[in-house]
Amino acid sequence: MLRLSLEALEILDAIARRGSFAAAAEEVHRVPSAVTYMVRKLEDDMGVQIFDRSGHRAQLTAAGQELLNEGRHLLRAANELECRIKRVATGWETELGIAVDTIIPLELLYPLLREFDALQSGTRIRFLHEALGGTWEALLDRRADIVIGAIAQGPAGGGYSTHVLGDFRSVFVISPQHPLAESPEPLAPQTIMQHRAVVIPDSARQLTKHSFNILSGQEMLHVPDMRQKTLAQVAALGCGYLPLAWAKPFLASGELITKAVAEVQPHVRLCHAWRSQDAGQALKWWVDALTSDQTIRQWLQAG
Repeated sequence: MLRLSLEALEILDAIARRGSFAAAAEEVHRVPSAVTYMVRKLEDDMGVQIFDRSGHRAQLTAAGQELLNEGRHLLRAANELECRIKRVATGWETELGIAVDTIIPLELLYPLLREFDALQSGTRIRFLHEALGGTWEALLDRRADIVIGAIAQGPAGGGYSTHVLGDFRSVFVISPQHPLAESPEPLAPQTIMQHRAVVIPDSARQLTKHSFNILSGQEMLHVPDMRQKTLAQVAALGCGYLPLAWAKPFLASGELITKAVAEVQPHVRLCHAWRSQDAGQALKWWVDALTSDQTIRQWLQAG
């Protein structure tokens, strides 16, 4: 009788999310050859082709996509079972997923992580980096138990609690070497749209994707996170808005300059959010710590 292993499903999920066998191998801490072997063995055991390898890049077949969809349900169920069993025994979760929006520098959370480690609870912490709607989706899909820096207007459906983190101010910035540096202010939308914008795409898979401050028809350079967006604009590879807290050091050094725009963008409110049902001790600790800790709020306000 065929028995699907959770390890094989985890590898399949990692390949689909990361986009390649090599990247998946890095995530699951295996060598690429071991990942390739696991996939081929799964195909042999099931007697179906999971990946179409006829092109330059392996693509999921229809059967592979169905296996991935159903396999993700099994992975979530297995993880929730493991967490429930541990909570029954100790009150502490086996693992806690924390999705951090790319607006928030992950290193701001390291002091809290050191405090949590000192508890020696045995709960593993898993950080995810998401953007825009992807941050909320990680919570709704149960890939994360807490989200940090989510846009405050969450999706419908409930099942979660929120705590307002604060507002952040965005500024339109460019390198002094960018062509817009010499353009008269305030910059009109028609002027801005002639130049490439540096954009962090929404990481949501199922929820409606959002984009902010992008003009219709404007060329875009996609980058993975806020740090790379900032550095790309410093390198004069494009223009766009940055949270002032990210731009401030480069404004001070002269590597970025602000430009007034005709259409001023409003401040955006961020929040923490967490699953409000079946909370274990680790989730409660992080909720309390994030609610009382002022590090992220002060970082936003410093901008």
